Amino acid sequence: MNPALQALITIIVGVGGCVGYFYFSNLFIDKVLFPATGENAGRNINRANMVRPWLFLAPAMLALGLYLAYPVFATLWLSLNQQMPGNTSQFVGLANYTQMMGESKFWESMRNNLLWLIVVPALSTAFGLLAAQLTDRIWWGNIAKSLIFMPMAISFVGASVIWKLIYDARPAGTEQIGILNALYLWFGGTEPVQWLQLPLWNNLFLMIVLVWIQAGFAMVILSAALRGIPEETVEAAVIDGANPFQIFFKIKVPQIMGTIVVVWTTITIVVLKVFDIVLAMTNGQWETQVLANYMFDKLFRANDWGVGSASAMIIMLLVLPILIWNVHNARKEMR
Repeated sequence: MNPALQALITIIVGVGGCVGYFYFSNLFIDKVLFPATGENAGRNINRANMVRPWLFLAPAMLALGLYLAYPVFATLWLSLNQQMPGNTSQFVGLANYTQMMGESKFWESMRNNLLWLIVVPALSTAFGLLAAQLTDRIWWGNIAKSLIFMPMAISFVGASVIWKLIYDARPAGTEQIGILNALYLWFGGTEPVQWLQLPLWNNLFLMIVLVWIQAGFAMVILSAALRGIPEETVEAAVIDGANPFQIFFKIKVPQIMGTIVVVWTTITIVVLKVFDIVLAMTNGQWETQVLANYMFDKLFRANDWGVGSASAMIIMLLVLPILIWNVHNARKEMR
């Protein structure tokens, strides 16, 4: 079947199915379960109004249960079992977690993830805030914002390919296509440097890719927050003799601190799930492994579903407190 036709049919069936579900479900409630006729009409209307919200929530709850809750519990169960010959499994309790924590690659991944968590959200938020402040003060600010935001439109793999070419190192004496090595040699370097193979530094070079992408996201959100600051407070600070640095750090930043925290935590969640950049640029070599890549290696390369599922649960446990914090803050702001 033609892919375009298949997509059209899927859209029609999906949308039509949703409309049909809500229409006939409402009809069933109003005409069969709780008809608004007779002496119990008022009571039936109240009952129908109590049932109707659950009717609308049912498809979403089913989808969340099928695609979110079930995979979590299935992964937890897999992490407590060991795959045996003959496509069977044996319950081993926490043995997979013990094995995982005894591997140097796991602790390398934890160390690198911690480094990513410290560096990437901080730099992305800082650059985004700086760009948001500066672009609002120049006449070509919208053009600058568009250029800074543009990397958000590039996939992580696409961005990784771009930066891998920037870090590229050709043999000495040949023309360098990597901008970084070309500049290094132009400024007096003796030989091209394999930037992605330098211990510790290679992790920082990988982080630059994600900072480059996420700074645009931070800039857009923080720019909107800065524009929401009442002009009266800024004008009052100017009248009191505050300089631009004092206005920014003592007037503006405290007023948008809630937004800064939301941006920070959102980028933190992205960092905890980082996978594409490391896979495309180093494949986890040269001590650049992160948790998501460790999980991928165990699940799909070593075919070790027990340890792979255990590492997936570790990632989920690391993300969960941040999600709870975000939801708590969102509800607090709504109240």
